[in-house]
Amino acid sequence: MKVTSKYILALFLSLTLMTSCDEGFDEININKVDPTSLAPSLILNKAIIATTYLDGVSTLGMLCYNFGIVQQVITPYGSSLSGGNYNQLNNANSPLVWVNFYRNVIKQLAAVVDQTKADPLQSNIYHAARIWRAYAFMILTDTYGDVPYFEAGQGYINEIIRPKYDAQEAIYKDILKELEEASAALDPAQAAVTTDILYGGNVARWKKLGYSLMLRAGMRLSKVDPALAKTYVTKAVAGGLFESNADNSTIRHTSLYNNFIANHLAAREKTNFYLAAPFVNYLKENNDPRLPVFAVRYVGAKGGPEQTSARASSDPKVQIGMPMGYNDVTINSVLAANGVVSLWDFTQINLSTVLKLDAPEFHITYAQVQLLLAEAAVRGWVSGTAADYYAKGIRGNLEQMALYDPAATIREDAIQAYLKAHPLDNAKALEQINTQYWVATFLDGNESWANFRRSGFPALKKNPYPGSEIKEDFIRRMPYPDSEIVVNLQNVNDANARQGPNDLNTRMWWDKK
Repeated sequence: MKVTSKYILALFLSLTLMTSCDEGFDEININKVDPTSLAPSLILNKAIIATTYLDGVSTLGMLCYNFGIVQQVITPYGSSLSGGNYNQLNNANSPLVWVNFYRNVIKQLAAVVDQTKADPLQSNIYHAARIWRAYAFMILTDTYGDVPYFEAGQGYINEIIRPKYDAQEAIYKDILKELEEASAALDPAQAAVTTDILYGGNVARWKKLGYSLMLRAGMRLSKVDPALAKTYVTKAVAGGLFESNADNSTIRHTSLYNNFIANHLAAREKTNFYLAAPFVNYLKENNDPRLPVFAVRYVGAKGGPEQTSARASSDPKVQIGMPMGYNDVTINSVLAANGVVSLWDFTQINLSTVLKLDAPEFHITYAQVQLLLAEAAVRGWVSGTAADYYAKGIRGNLEQMALYDPAATIREDAIQAYLKAHPLDNAKALEQINTQYWVATFLDGNESWANFRRSGFPALKKNPYPGSEIKEDFIRRMPYPDSEIVVNLQNVNDANARQGPNDLNTRMWWDKK
């Protein structure tokens, strides 16, 4: 067949076009905006942020259980808000810590550890991730008891999709080991990781964080294993603890990146949650200068729409906490006796100070460290006087109020007056120290509840709600989520056989009478 020049030209043009289409094909089809991977330091930041009340749903779980159990914040409403207020199981709220931590925090930390453990240039990220993983697992095991630990977060890495549950004793011993090793191994000589959301790459402060968490973890074992507790408390002190509020582990917020508890209570839950009477009464009876920082009352409000700024007062004299044991109907029977006109007239958390939209949230603070040292001194585990640590702890928390807002700053004369009026009494030392710890952990429901169970203080009375579902005076743990029973039944059964019934009453290993 005769091939004309027209066909040759057409073939040449087709080949040329095909070649031209291939040129730059890979570059054009790579999304330069959406990353396919993240630096381990940024994944660690993501885990830290996720640990701090990740979203409104997790916040709701905290408000409905931890705060109500320790009688700091309460709601009279049931349905989706029920939990610690009624001493009842709410299957929607009890699994929220589990779901958030395993789906987000632990998975992310496992990825960071896996990506950095063999890279000497990223050793500080590796050890920081180990410290934060220890902190995250303290919250998980303190909430549920025996939990997946050694095999946790390994679904993507080693295809472990049904991790076994580890005994809390083994978990805590490994947490202490991890904190000791990681804190000691942090190297100040390495280049600072300036993207670090907590300390901007300041390794000295990360070391203090690791040892301060070791102190907290060691003190958690004060009743179940005093010898081991003393060993690690001593190591923590030797390693170097927080020295001021500048060392606090803090998540900072802005008008765009909000404090989630503040956002939650400023929006749909504004009229639903109130400061509990035991907390308000303690602060009032002791002339505590923190009360106006924590509290606001919309005096005379007869409904949500009447909770206006014109009615708002933080005057300590007018604060009235909501009594325990009532729902939104039965509370009406005690309004007159409490000096309020409606349930909306009780004291609430101050949305202008501790729960401003840009208010910080704290994981562990200098004040808490000093109060733990005060108890350790009472037990003879550290040098120094309990009274000195106690005073430093109270002062630290009083001064911490300024970190919420300059207007919340407590004057020096008020601090000195409060310290003078509240010296440590050796006969009541453990109660005084741990009651102050209760105040110093306000808005950190995980730590408030854990230390309340460990220490037995403050000496709260049982919530008298008539529909209580618990046999103990207080809720001791959260049950495992139903989803675990569906997908990981054998390991759940093994944990229940070892630990006890999967309910609100079962005490965990360190929670001894």
